[in-house]
Amino acid sequence: MKKNIRKYLCLLLFVIGISLFSSAQNSQDSIKSQIETVDGNAYIGIILKETSETIRIKTDKLGELSIPRSEVKRITQLGVIKAIGGAYWLDNPQATRYFWAPNGYNLKSGEGYYQNVWVLFNQAVYGFTDHFSGGVGVMPLFLFGGTATPAWLMAKFSVPVVENKFNLGAGALMGTVIGEENTGFGILYGISTFGSKDKNLNIGLGWGFAGGEMAKNPTVNISAMIRTGAKGYFITENYFIGTPDTFVFITMLGGRSIIRRVGLDYGIVIPISPEMDGFFAAPWLGFTIPFGEKMH
Repeated sequence: MKKNIRKYLCLLLFVIGISLFSSAQNSQDSIKSQIETVDGNAYIGIILKETSETIRIKTDKLGELSIPRSEVKRITQLGVIKAIGGAYWLDNPQATRYFWAPNGYNLKSGEGYYQNVWVLFNQAVYGFTDHFSGGVGVMPLFLFGGTATPAWLMAKFSVPVVENKFNLGAGALMGTVIGEENTGFGILYGISTFGSKDKNLNIGLGWGFAGGEMAKNPTVNISAMIRTGAKGYFITENYFIGTPDTFVFITMLGGRSIIRRVGLDYGIVIPISPEMDGFFAAPWLGFTIPFGEKMH
């Protein structure tokens, strides 16, 4: 019975992924720039000319503007989609992961982010190139009276097979528990992402290891992200973890809101297993702060 359920869910999500891939082929994003000034304003449009003294930009709402360089705080190149009502949907600023799981998109060279979940979970990731990123993470339990502290390193390599439509990636997480012996753990994984940064489906396989032993069965990850507005996203992240005796299905459902460039993630985590008695759900709350973006 459980094998039939797995096959049905995988087939259904694969069909959804193909539809997302097809819809992405019909989407055309226009590349524009955003100029932020020291007085807190932001102007989005096409830069027509730059000199040592001024920047001339053509905007849809205000026409052509000349902005003194002394007033410019930041210039960022971004993909823009026109939304209903003339509002701009800026390029997804946090498109490389879901709640926790990574996808086939990568940080641009020079971009990075810091992620925190429920205070205890901390990690930082940086894009060394447009195709390779790495990071570190820690759960500082020693601050709460414990001595054992999990810490880990991450690396991911990804390539766009079809730009903004289909990406492949592979990576690893390797960690240990500081304060204890023989506690090495981690996972090796491969991922494929169908769709654009705003609407995609991710299918991944991962092989976990701990204490020097590799898991015999892979963990299947199926995640999706759908943009719901200029600054909102629906996210689901799901894991199928099999063992010789039983299986565990973990589903995460929720969303992400972008507040002044900071991503606020919220949702619920629901584990399901034949070994469990009753229903259990836990809240998920975290935030992500971008840093070191590569500016124009």
